[in-house]
Order: sequence, then structure tokens, then C-alpha cells
Amino acid sequence: MSDLYTLKPSQIVMYGTDTCPDCHRARTFFDSNQIEYKYIGVEKDQEATEFIRQVNNGLRSVPTIIFPDGSVLIEPGWEELAQKFQIS
Repeated sequence: MSDLYTLKPSQIVMYGTDTCPDCHRARTFFDSNQIEYKYIGVEKDQEATEFIRQVNNGLRSVPTIIFPDGSVLIEPGWEELAQKFQIS
């Protein structure tokens, strides 16, 4: 996928870390609901780190989830993710 560092990716892209509980929750949500997404670990990807800092006004907030429609969720909870996908 060549459009990882953009606000209009061709699929859902989640930037996170392996040690982040919020990232784990978001990944569990996607997996539990069979929602395809691309996970990018920012610990080993300087370009990803710089991109999410641009998106988050200088902060390295994870998870940062970018959707094909241009919307962004930052550190969303289960309820916010369910609302985005209209899952009850």
C-alpha cells in the first residue's frame, strides 16, 4: 500500500504501539468485527511517527486511526469505534 502517510488512504490505517492498551483495544475491535485495516507500529517507523505528530499537532498520540473518507479518530474508545461503524 503506497498511501500510508496520507489523510486519504485506500483502507483504514491504524498507527500505534505494541505496548499501548488503547491500541490493543482498537485492534481487538477491528478483529472482532472483521474490519480490515493496516496496522503501522510507530516504534520502528520514523516516517509514521512524524506523520502522526503532524496529524496530532505535535503529539505522538496512539492509536491514530485514519479512514478512507478522510476522518481521523485519536485514542478512540470501544463506543466511539462502534459508533463510527454503526455497530451496536
